[in-house]
Amino acid sequence: QVQLQESGPGLVKPSQTLSLTCTVSGGSITGNYYYWSWIRQPPGKGLEWMGAIGSSGGTYYSSPLKSRTSISRDTSKNQFTLQLRSVTPEDTAVYYCAGDLVVATLTPQYRGQGTQVTVSS
Repeated sequence: QVQLQESGPGLVKPSQTLSLTCTVSGGSITGNYYYWSWIRQPPGKGLEWMGAIGSSGGTYYSSPLKSRTSISRDTSKNQFTLQLRSVTPEDTAVYYCAGDLVVATLTPQYRGQGTQVTVSS
């Protein structure tokens, strides 16, 4: 059973960089052609796919966020990380990490419980 767990600060100041880590258990992030994604949901809005890193290490980003987003991984820890630069209050959301055979799905096979991130001074 694959499980994902997000971790990181719950409060980030405007203009700073938001960093979140997803720890995957029960499966390897380098195996089986999976894509490991970040998805977010701002308050009162729908889900937004942000980007992904594939099992081979290739990265894929949503066009609107591409200039501010980086996704990387630590295979020794079976973790992947999101960095979102120059955040504003509009980046306040519940952030989810996810895994699926499809690169940009909002209904992934595996998903963490989510972590609330608030951008505020």
